[in-house]
Amino acid sequence: MKSQDGDNQFMARAIELARKGKGRTSPNPAVGAVIVKGGRIVGEGWHKKAGAPHAEIAALNSCKTSVRGAELYVTLEPCNHEGKTPPCVPAIVKAGIKRVVVGAKDPSKKPGIKGIPALKRAGVKVEMSALASECGRLIEDFAKHNSTGLPFVTLKTAMTLDGKISTHIGDSKWISSEESRRVVHLLRNEYDAVMVGSDTAIHDDPSLTVRHGKNRRTPTRIIVDGTLRIPMDAVIVETASKIPTIIVTTSKAPMKKIDALTHAGVDVITATDRGTHIVLRWLMEELGRRGVMSVLLEGGGRLAAAMLDECLIDRVMIFIAPKIIGGPNCILPSHGVDKMAEALPLANPVITRVGPDILVDGLLAWPA
Repeated sequence: MKSQDGDNQFMARAIELARKGKGRTSPNPAVGAVIVKGGRIVGEGWHKKAGAPHAEIAALNSCKTSVRGAELYVTLEPCNHEGKTPPCVPAIVKAGIKRVVVGAKDPSKKPGIKGIPALKRAGVKVEMSALASECGRLIEDFAKHNSTGLPFVTLKTAMTLDGKISTHIGDSKWISSEESRRVVHLLRNEYDAVMVGSDTAIHDDPSLTVRHGKNRRTPTRIIVDGTLRIPMDAVIVETASKIPTIIVTTSKAPMKKIDALTHAGVDVITATDRGTHIVLRWLMEELGRRGVMSVLLEGGGRLAAAMLDECLIDRVMIFIAPKIIGGPNCILPSHGVDKMAEALPLANPVITRVGPDILVDGLLAWPA
């Protein structure tokens, strides 16, 4: 096996491990690590939750034999600072690891010498992985939250060929295929929170849970409802005592309804508002303060348009179904831009087939 091929294979395994922690590690990043000796994996691990051992330590602890002279593949630059757990660099050096392949550099602003220079000073050979882009994707939520205090927001929506998200009477079940809906459930599993507007919560009465995949857990559910129109018998309200649920409202909401929702187990946030409209940047800042690093924005054309207008969406995942229904309910019912030259492009979009649907996935290329 060529060295580059081997490096890519082992880093790909580290990425696979890291994904197991997505949506579970906030405010820490999801990280995976693999230890290789003699061309064979002898240890592996991932960061499971904040306060638990980091991926490198978990991998070292999993080894049944000496790792002196071994190689470490880790998706993120090892830490070299004290936090809830000890720094990883001293443990790596003490174990006798001779070479470390790093997927992505640490974007945090913590003081002191970063992991890569510290490893090099200790005589450990350090190289960057050819899979840097894939590893960077793993920590895009951590990087944004660390630099701005805001969560990384992905708009996930499904539309028909003519850009509609529901029929003229509001029926949207189902635009996308069963295969696409399965992908969405797997996606929810990797986010800290899933958010919808009040229209979606009322008309669709969703549960917003994860019903596919292994090691399932349901993210915090967030409903944006400026006047608390959501009924008390909504599925989200009835299951709020078992699943973390936030309803964001305004000072115009009736106190009696707030008390009833709170009694049902809902965490009601009264947001900064403009009339009955929630100031969405304030909401994102509040979620960031609560340690929410990633939000999957799933429903409500008006909410999606408002989030886009406030430049609060980072990534879009749009499932396009081969159907035409006509009608007024388009994907982003806002004023929009005046000229095509002002259209917001996607950076390096990925287009894939999901059952009969087409998925367009990419980061929004916001102007600097």
